[in-house]
Amino acid sequence: MSNILEMRGIEKSFPGVKALNNVNLAVREGEIHAIVGENGAGKSTLMKVLSGVYPHGSYSGDIVYKGEVRAFKDIRDSEHLGIIIIHQELALVPLLSVMENLFLGNEQARGGVIDWEQSYVRAKELLAKVGLKESPLTKVGDLGVGKQQLIEIAKALSKEVKLLILDEPTASLNESDSDALLELLLELKRQGIASILISHKLNEISKVADSITVLRDGTTVDTFDCRAEPISEDRIIQHMVGREMADRYPQRDPKIGEVIFEVRDWRVHHPLHSDRLAIKDVNMTVRAGEIVGIAGLMGAGRTELAKSIFGRAYGKKITGQAFLHGKEVDLSTIEKAIDKGIAYVTEDR
Repeated sequence: MSNILEMRGIEKSFPGVKALNNVNLAVREGEIHAIVGENGAGKSTLMKVLSGVYPHGSYSGDIVYKGEVRAFKDIRDSEHLGIIIIHQELALVPLLSVMENLFLGNEQARGGVIDWEQSYVRAKELLAKVGLKESPLTKVGDLGVGKQQLIEIAKALSKEVKLLILDEPTASLNESDSDALLELLLELKRQGIASILISHKLNEISKVADSITVLRDGTTVDTFDCRAEPISEDRIIQHMVGREMADRYPQRDPKIGEVIFEVRDWRVHHPLHSDRLAIKDVNMTVRAGEIVGIAGLMGAGRTELAKSIFGRAYGKKITGQAFLHGKEVDLSTIEKAIDKGIAYVTEDR
């Protein structure tokens, strides 16, 4: 099987740092090629070089696509040849319809006038290809993140994609949405479309990848052929971090102290449907030096609980008590929560 893409000796620098150093990558026709590495390894930077976000001349090395050396000036150049990148931060307009988003910048027009009927028919076809039954007239903001990811892929299909690049596509998806997206990648593979998948979820990579390239500190470490032999997660991690993994998780000797924070009988009503309880009678204690995990399925209320505690950033008619060092505290506003030394790191980076 021939290569659809080769990146040879790619080097890219920013002021004070060399982000990519002699990176090499080869992707075969119709395969799913995974790129893995720790944060800062250069994965996203490499894909921005490939897609023209970083134009030719801002890096050194060669991009060979379909047997020819390419010099992409911008993302339109790469898209014209069927290289489509879907970034981790989705590029959809929430207030526009699915149909309008699908053809934004790629309008179905005749004589400079948008053909809405043709747009609707084509949108229905594209949504069917990615397994969505929603109306093309549905507002994107009314759909969940999982369906928005599928709309991004449908948008790529509208541009006759030949090489699809997905940067952390399942990072914010639940398990069922992730499975649906991976199944779609396998279906696109059966249609002959090659994909580059960037992900930290090694179990997902093991499920769908034909090849895996490992980057470390901006350099290509190795490429594994998953069709030749099974590649274990431990082996991938070892190449990512550059050492033997005696223990995947480091040994810890926690020194747990007294209770410093406590929540009692915490109740939160939904912000839009005030008769619906989002959080019901939650009790929690946090001790000095302790990491407390909040677990549950999507929709169980984990984020809602955290945000409601943090200055009532979520919910209405919040009742219950919060204690800091044994004394009840007022967390009724974000300012008051911060003043008491409570911080919140959002799931949306």
